[in-house]
Formats: sequence, structure tokens, C-alpha cells
Amino acid sequence: MELKFLRTNSDTNGKILEMESTYHAHSREPAAHYHPCQDEFFTVISGELTVRTKGALHRLSAGEKIHISKGQVHSMWNDSDEETKVNWKVTPAMNTEYFLETVNGLATDGKTNNDGMPGLLQVALLARKFNREFRLAKPPFIILNLILLMLAPIALLAGYRSTYERHLN
Repeated sequence: MELKFLRTNSDTNGKILEMESTYHAHSREPAAHYHPCQDEFFTVISGELTVRTKGALHRLSAGEKIHISKGQVHSMWNDSDEETKVNWKVTPAMNTEYFLETVNGLATDGKTNNDGMPGLLQVALLARKFNREFRLAKPPFIILNLILLMLAPIALLAGYRSTYERHLN
């Protein structure tokens, strides 16, 4: 997935982060996740977006919209043969911009697996730093938080960081 920031945290006093996302053809479904403090609004500009939420699959085409409420578990990807462009708004912006820049930077650096996931120690630091912006749906947050609490010091000792200056604009 490629991202283009249209309006950032600093542009809107933290009210909104607006992006244009490009999903490549036949992208993989990411891990189910949710945003505990933020709403998301998606409008498909071109192509087709597959969204899994509330136990159902939705296929959105150009012009169609979906609102993902805070706390709502979801995943989205492009299951079609063509590229998909989506306008994506996150409210409030919080630190989502830095989370996305870091994850995309790690992918560009070759520090993620084929599913776009960084290694466990890197995930431990990302998940702790950005737990108000992004949470994996499984395992339950309390269990995940205990695991992350144990892994974070090991990750820091191994040289990992929750963000990297070179990835932040």
C-alpha cells in the first residue's frame, strides 16, 4: 500500500488526518485490528476495496463509502485485478501519521515479512507506543499488553525503537 498525506495532524490542529491510499492488485488481507479512540472514513476513488467488519465481507466500488467506528474490528485490502485508490480520513488524527510513516518505512527498509508485518520485537515497541491509535484484535488487549510489557525491554536492548527519525517527515 502506498500513502499520500493530504492533511496532517499539524495542518488540522489534530482534528483529522486525511490520506490517499493506493492498494496494489491482489494485496493481502492485513491482521484484524481496531482503533480504540478514532473513527475512520473511507471513500473509494477508483477500483474495488474489500472490507471485513462485523463478521461480514463488503466490496466497495468507486464512489462508495464506509465509516469504521472507534473500537470496531476490521481489515481492508484490494482483492481485485486492478489498483484501488481510496480517500482515508482518521479523526482525531492523534499519532496515526507517525505510526503509518514508521510501518511504511520499515517495509521500505525490508524489515517486514511478506504480509507487511515487522518482527515480534519491533511489533512490541510499535504496539506499546501507538496503543491509542492501533490495536490488534487478537489476543485480547490485556493479554497482549502483558506480553508487550515483557518484550519491550528486550527489544530496546536489541536496538529496536518505536519510531525512527529517518521515517518521520
